Order: sequence, then C-alpha cells, then structure tokens
Amino acid sequence: MNKTYQKKHELWVSILFASFAINDENIKSRLYDFSQIAFRHMKWLGEEILASNETYNYDRKIMLMKQNNVFAIINSLKQQILQIQDFYANNILAQRIKTDDIYLLQYLEQILHNKANNQEVTAFNMQRTWENKNLSQEQIDALTLFLFEESYKEYELILVYAYMQARTKDVVHFNVFQDLIDESHFHLKSFGNMMAKLGILALPRELHEMTYIIKDLDKFVKDGIAEEEAAKVMCKELSDAIKDEELAKFFDFINYQESYHIELMKKLL
Repeated sequence: MNKTYQKKHELWVSILFASFAINDENIKSRLYDFSQIAFRHMKWLGEEILASNETYNYDRKIMLMKQNNVFAIINSLKQQILQIQDFYANNILAQRIKTDDIYLLQYLEQILHNKANNQEVTAFNMQRTWENKNLSQEQIDALTLFLFEESYKEYELILVYAYMQARTKDVVHFNVFQDLIDESHFHLKSFGNMMAKLGILALPRELHEMTYIIKDLDKFVKDGIAEEEAAKVMCKELSDAIKDEELAKFFDFINYQESYHIELMKKLL
C-alpha cells in the first residue's frame, strides 16, 4: 500500500509540474485541476493505509524530465499514469481513482490529437528573463534565490501539514491544517509558474522523514511561526529590491498572507 502511495505522490508531482511547464493557459489550468484530484487521491490512500494500522512516507523516485515541447511532456505523463494502474487494489477507492485516471488519459489524448498544441516549452531554458521587464541581474538573482527556497518550503509544508492532518482527531487542528495546506498549494502554484517563466523550473528536493514525523507539536508550531516570519522578511526584501510595481505588489500580497498563516498557527498553540 505504501508503494501505491509513493506512485501517486510521484504522479501528483509530475502532473503539477507539467502544469507549471506548459505555457498554454487552458492546458495549464486543466492539468493543475487534475493535480489537485491526484492530491486528494493521496489523502484518501493515506487514510486507507492508516485505517489498516500501516503507515506511509514521502519517498519518491522521479526526476523532472526537461522536455522542450508539450507533446513530450504529455506522452511522459501518459506512460506514468498507465504504469500506476497495476498498483491499485481492487476496492471502491481504487475504482474511483482509476476512473479519474481514465478521464485524465482521455484529456491527454485530446491534447495530442491537435498538432497546434505541440508548442515549445521554455520552462527549462535557463534564460532567466522576466517577460518584457528590464530587471537587473541583481534583481533576477534575488528572485531566483527566493523562488528556489520558497517553492521547496511550500512543497514541504503541504506534505507536513497533510501528514499531521491525517493523524489528528481535533477538529480545530484539522481545519487549521486544511487552511494551511490550501494556502501552500496556491503559493507553490504561484512560485512554480514564476520559475517556469524564468526558465528555471526544477523539482523541490525530497523530504527526510524527520521533517514530517513530528514528535513535539508545540516546538514544531513555534518553529513554523519563526519560518513564516523569515518568509515575510524575504518577501519584504524582494519587494523593495525589485523595481517593478507589479512584482512588488505580488510579493506584498504574499507577505500579508504569511502574516495570517502565523495567526492560523497560533491557533494550534
């Protein structure tokens, strides 16, 4: 069962980063929706594993294939979805997951059917330019560092909060974890798409189990608040450093959201 969970985790990541890599807004949006469905599959599989008095981890064994066109990404996704089918059990949950996968496969086939969809993928070209903005090298460097650090942080928080949510019986805790998971999904989506625009899209590193197996919840929450405070400082510094009104407003917006995350975490205390 843990192997099935690992494969679904890998598929979630693959669909998610495919959505970041592809420029076409319609395909990007649809793939992101499917990634959210895959994440719910992870949640349900995790609940099933825990109900069987087993456990799961966040190990993964995938690399981000740096494809240069849409069809290469879509074909890679197709193969991954087909390969995971043999790992599903024969029960009601598996039937639901399989039918979701079948619909996703049908959508991928629709993309491949139209040759006009096979556009260039620029998410991995290392161009490090921001649209038509004339950002200095120092500003690009600051933005690059921020995106690498914060994309890992958001990926980490999604998985850590999901791990803890699955194990709590407290309704307040459950709801706070859900809010934090949802917020981190939005931040990861924002940062992933920005990395793709810069041509520096890359997977966040794997989580060590000591990251998500929490033995001292009080310390974890206090450390989390300190981490959010540090993120606020980074957002403010980046907003001040980047002489672009649109980007500066975006990082102010993220900064204010981090402030509310701190208040949510204080509820846990």
